Amino acid sequence: MRGNIRIGAGLGFYGDAWEPVAASVERGGVHYIASDHLAELTLAILQKDRQRDASLGYARDLLPMLLQLWPLMRARGVKFICNAGGLNPAGAAAALRAAFAARGWQARIAVVTGDEVLPQLAALAPPHLFNGQAYQAVQPRMVFANAYLGARPIVSALQQGADIVITGRVADAALFLAPLVHEFNWKLEDAQTPPELDRLAQGLAVGHLLECSGQGSGGNFGSQQAWKAIPDLAHIGYPMAEVSEDGTALITKAPGTGGRINFDTVRQQLLYEVHDPHAYQSPDVVLDLSEVRLDDLGQDRVRLSGARGRPRPAQLKLVGGYRDGFKAEVTWGFSWPDAHDKALAAVAMVKAQLADKRLPHEALFVEFPGLNSAHGALAPLPAPEALAELNEVWVRMVLRTQDKAVAEGFGRLFPWLALSGPAYSCGFHGLNNSSELLGIWPALIDRQLVEAQVRVEVIAT
Repeated sequence: MRGNIRIGAGLGFYGDAWEPVAASVERGGVHYIASDHLAELTLAILQKDRQRDASLGYARDLLPMLLQLWPLMRARGVKFICNAGGLNPAGAAAALRAAFAARGWQARIAVVTGDEVLPQLAALAPPHLFNGQAYQAVQPRMVFANAYLGARPIVSALQQGADIVITGRVADAALFLAPLVHEFNWKLEDAQTPPELDRLAQGLAVGHLLECSGQGSGGNFGSQQAWKAIPDLAHIGYPMAEVSEDGTALITKAPGTGGRINFDTVRQQLLYEVHDPHAYQSPDVVLDLSEVRLDDLGQDRVRLSGARGRPRPAQLKLVGGYRDGFKAEVTWGFSWPDAHDKALAAVAMVKAQLADKRLPHEALFVEFPGLNSAHGALAPLPAPEALAELNEVWVRMVLRTQDKAVAEGFGRLFPWLALSGPAYSCGFHGLNNSSELLGIWPALIDRQLVEAQVRVEVIAT
């Protein structure tokens, strides 16, 4: 066991930048990098990949990321934990082992499987977590279902000497909690006393602060005007945590990097996606943030203490995906004069065609990028005289339908507008842009049914 453990943030989502991770490895003195690649949307993307090629279904940025970063980590003894396995952690691990073997690199790579629960759902029929809808309504269309695992399988992999751990759908903050449980030998499943639970809660709070990469160090900072004071976002440093055995943590970042670690940036991330600050649910502990203390020590350092924990829940959350029809979208614009009026007229013409042709659809979404895309109905349009003088107005129309042929044919309703619609149209985009929709099904499942099938395999390259 070491004195303090330093954990650095990896990616915050599939497609995030990994260059800032190198700074944490080279100049931050980290022992671990924990990288979160998954969201509900990501699983839907990975499912489409897997439909095209059964060997896929994992976050494909894993390989280029580690092929660049692993030499830096290996030289410093830094271990790497990620959930980039997505819907196919075994496939991700196999691809990484092959890439390492081709370069003669040695590493003990662990793969965690068992989070897939689709086969069990037919018998369990879990209702929708938020609206109570019956599972039978979507069962024939379900294509994936994965439970949010906790820290235990990662701890097991580290105990077996893994240098790299690849999981599927593990709860984001559990990626960071696991190395603390391993290094400090904290109790996990059998934690019952306040000190034991509070340590886990502190570890979970650390993970929550680090799971979103640059958002924890001044990126995406929403305070009015204050975001302008965040320095050098082009070279942002991802947050790191130096954690002591009692769970107290110092949140910081690598020297010489951009961004900012202070009370406000850390506070914003602490409250991110937290519906109940008194009971932030996770597979390993229920976190109470109400007594958390953030002490700004200056020089990009904030001390975190005071998290309180309660015993873990009896159920795990799962996220499922089901086929939910198709969408098609088209964007185009009109220039001055009367750009806004022309756009409204063109939208009316498209709606008329949909009605004339009796094309079945559930919804037609219309927005004007640059006017109301960000805030929708909450964004008041300019006064009529200002609308009349706009240089240009863009329109985005999205059709939702259960009929694939209707989605594929939506773009054919637009080209004729170029010569037969309002004058000065431009920039048609997406005339052949249709895709299948996947709906998300959150639910709860007995954790024992899931954990009984979890497996950890460690193989040396």
